[in-house]
Amino acid sequence: MAVQFFNTLSRRKEQFNPIVPGQVGVYTCGPTIYNFAHIGNFRAYMFEDLLRRYLEFRGFSVKHVMNLTDVEDKLIRACRETGESLKKITDFYAQAFFEDIDTLGIQRAHVYPAATDHIPEMVDMIKKLREKGHTYEENGSIYFKLSTFPEYGRLSNMQMESLRAGASGRVDADEYEAEEARDFALWKAWDEEDGVVFWETELGRGRPGWHIECSAMSVKYLGPHFDIHCGGVDNMFPHHENEIAQAQCATGQPFVNYWLHCAHLMVEGRKMSKSLGNFYTLRDLVEKGIDPQAIRYTLLATHYRQPANFTFEAAEAATQALRRIRDFRIRLEEMHGDGDMLEQECRKCSDEFTDEMDDDLNISGALGAVFNFIRDVNKKIDEGIVGSQGAANALALLDRLNHVTGVFAPAVEAAAPQEVLEQVAARQEARRNKDFAKADAIRDALAEQGWIIEDTPDGARVKRV
Repeated sequence: MAVQFFNTLSRRKEQFNPIVPGQVGVYTCGPTIYNFAHIGNFRAYMFEDLLRRYLEFRGFSVKHVMNLTDVEDKLIRACRETGESLKKITDFYAQAFFEDIDTLGIQRAHVYPAATDHIPEMVDMIKKLREKGHTYEENGSIYFKLSTFPEYGRLSNMQMESLRAGASGRVDADEYEAEEARDFALWKAWDEEDGVVFWETELGRGRPGWHIECSAMSVKYLGPHFDIHCGGVDNMFPHHENEIAQAQCATGQPFVNYWLHCAHLMVEGRKMSKSLGNFYTLRDLVEKGIDPQAIRYTLLATHYRQPANFTFEAAEAATQALRRIRDFRIRLEEMHGDGDMLEQECRKCSDEFTDEMDDDLNISGALGAVFNFIRDVNKKIDEGIVGSQGAANALALLDRLNHVTGVFAPAVEAAAPQEVLEQVAARQEARRNKDFAKADAIRDALAEQGWIIEDTPDGARVKRV
């Protein structure tokens, strides 16, 4: 089966065929670096991480570009309210963003273009649009004329004539409501509220609109026509519609072949909101003691086009699922001697996993295939018929699938301090001397300190509870 994706543009599943065989260009909308990213943002970044990992698993060479929005209305407001410089704010939150994606095990994109580093490219694209008759000026600002692009609204399935304002109005805000589709700002003339945030260019003193940033940077790094563009459903209109209009009118070429959008993340069954007390950054959840791997699993486990619901019960269930995977790996690592090679089970699991993921990244079905595999192999281990080579085959399979999901790796245990190791050794000595009361006392004392001892055929293993 070939890889298929649900293409928002065509509203159907399509077989994936890259423009250049074997090579894939992917552009994903990154963070506006004015604050810490929240877990709804990370739901989108997790889906995009899964997409890239799976394309690479299927043998494609991927070039992943994710923009950093470091000039935009919200950032201008943050500068005005805090008195801090644009660079100081964006440098701080860019660093926080990279720390957070590393915490979640999200692979870094190959390129992270920042908007403020690409003002010349934006100016060039606006000049091309002006030369081709797609713009007009008002009080020093330059606007895109929607009436010059009849295809506008195709991605979000909106009919221009049914929109409240149509193409006759204009809007200066970077973000606006769906019923307000209007001519939008490509270049915003400087005003006093912008403070020191402006550029002197051929277009005059000002700054770019949000939408032109992604069009200019994606074309620079992936070319005027590339394979995949991703983002959340909230980016579909107006941002992605505006990107398409700008890019296609400027270059005269089709912009993107496949548009993939992920659905919203709810928290405890409700829309995430500070007023409801259910607004969380990644750091908020980690401070509550939730394993980042469990957060990754929770954000990953629901199909990207289905609304997901983050709950603390779901995070606990993810913790249990991870424990089941890690305990399974430990059992495999302890297998010795000859026995079942598990070739049939490994082949079946690999095929089912791939078939599910080929079907528009059906991660829930893919995870189900792996847990069925764990159940079947555990049964054989219980029967004593699995050999060391079979265990090695199963571990190799888990490692391969971990490259896609990032959730099948062995546990990374905290190293026990020397005093704990000395107590474990003292317990082992007590057991050899048949002083079981002392051995049990040491075990209980370590348990109170948060350490658990597991007796294995290879000796005692201590790990943090």
